Amino acid sequence: MFNIILFGPPGSGKGTQSERLISKYGLKHLSTGDILRSEIASQTPLGLEAKNFMDKGQLVPDEVVIGMISSALENNPDVNGFLFDGFPRTEAQSEALDELLKLKRTEIGVVLALMVSEEELVKRLLNRGLTSGRSDDNNVEVIRARIVEYHKKTSAVADYYRKFNKVVTIPGEGSVDEIFESLCIEIDKRK
Repeated sequence: MFNIILFGPPGSGKGTQSERLISKYGLKHLSTGDILRSEIASQTPLGLEAKNFMDKGQLVPDEVVIGMISSALENNPDVNGFLFDGFPRTEAQSEALDELLKLKRTEIGVVLALMVSEEELVKRLLNRGLTSGRSDDNNVEVIRARIVEYHKKTSAVADYYRKFNKVVTIPGEGSVDEIFESLCIEIDKRK
């Protein structure tokens, strides 16, 4: 089983590249947002616990999210690996994920970080805002704030995985195919 964490600021092309990587390598996409919504909709014990926190305007505790990820791992025993998106976001979450994966006799194979200049991200998000209907893609100040927030949150995770020599930065500018090829080269080196 080969597990990947894909990092990239808003507008870096994560969504596009995730779909291609999932298709090529037979991975299961694990988005914590999707998992939370699914667990809540299914009214699982963990979903109900998460909903309780969310209804109070609180963040869902790491233990609850890790429990949901554990369920997702158990419910997909035949996949080639998982592509983590939106998790982990802190060093504590990284450590908890590594512990969980160790219990499942697997680990994170590589952390791929898409690097895109701030000006290019702003341009892409403003373009996306023309068709996405997302209000946070229409305002340059909001976009820049999201980029700053991304860097603040993810730097700790990247620093954590750098200790294990698992972080690879990939230029996220160029054609979709060029970027995909760069990602695949790094994955293939480690599989």
